[in-house]
Amino acid sequence: MRIAPGFLLQKTLLLVLILACGVSLAAQDYFPMRFGNTWVLESQDGTERQTYTLEAPEEDFTENPDVMVLKITSDTLGIDETTTVFFVERDGEGIKLHKLVAELGSVFGIARVVFSPPVVFFPFPLKLGESWELEAATEVNLLGPVKLTSISQVVALEDVVTPAGTFKNCFKIRLRSRTVSAFVISRSTSYQWLAPGTGPVKIETNQGMVFELVSSNLLYDVTGDGVVNILDMVFAASRMGTEEPGADVNNDGIVNVLDLVLIARYIGR
Repeated sequence: MRIAPGFLLQKTLLLVLILACGVSLAAQDYFPMRFGNTWVLESQDGTERQTYTLEAPEEDFTENPDVMVLKITSDTLGIDETTTVFFVERDGEGIKLHKLVAELGSVFGIARVVFSPPVVFFPFPLKLGESWELEAATEVNLLGPVKLTSISQVVALEDVVTPAGTFKNCFKIRLRSRTVSAFVISRSTSYQWLAPGTGPVKIETNQGMVFELVSSNLLYDVTGDGVVNILDMVFAASRMGTEEPGADVNNDGIVNVLDLVLIARYIGR
C-alpha cells in the first residue's frame, strides 16, 4: 500500500504536538519534569515503541539555565527510528518553548522551529474543559513551507489501565490539528492521557493506534529523590502488607515482594 507523503508528515508533526501537550501539565505534576525521567510506551500490537526522556541540553543555553530537553524516540519493529526534541523552560507563566527539532524520515528530512523570543505555548494551570491553541511553521524537504495549527482541550478525567498498572484521575486531552502545505491540507484528531505523579500513560493516534505505558523509572522512585536506589527498597519494604499507594508500584492493591522485585530491577536507572 502506498502511503501519501502528506500522511507521513502529518503523523510525525502530530506526534510532536501530542507530546507537547503532556509537557503543559508539569506544574500540576501530570508530567514530572526532572532530568533522567524516562517513560516507555508500546503499541497494543507490540510493533511500535515510544520512549520519552528528559535530559540536559547539549547546546549552550547559558542565558537560560532552566532549559530542558524532552526527547522522544519512536521505534518501529527495531528497524525504523525517529527522534523529536523539545527545548522547553518552565516559569510562572507556563511552559515556554525555545525550539523543536523533528525527524521526518529520509524523504522529508528534519523540521526545525525556533522561537525567539521563546513563546508561552501552554499556560498554567490546566483544568477540565480548558482549551488552548498552538501554531508552528517550518520548511520541509519536497513540500516547502508547512504550517501546523492545533487546538487542544482537556475533555475528561479518567482511570487508565496499562501494562505498567492502573492510574487514577488521568487527564484526557483531545488534540485537533490541521497541516497545510502547497501540496496537502489534512486534519486529524488524537488523544493523550496523563497520570498525576507519573506523566504520559496512554496515547491514541488519529489512525486508532493505541500506545500504553509499559515502564517508567518514576514508578519505582518511590522516595521521589530522582533516582531508584536502596532507599526505595527500604521504603517499600517498611510498608509490606499495607495498601500504601506510594509503595505499591505495580498497583495491585497491596505492597508485597512483587513491588520489591520491580524496584530492584530499576536500581541505578
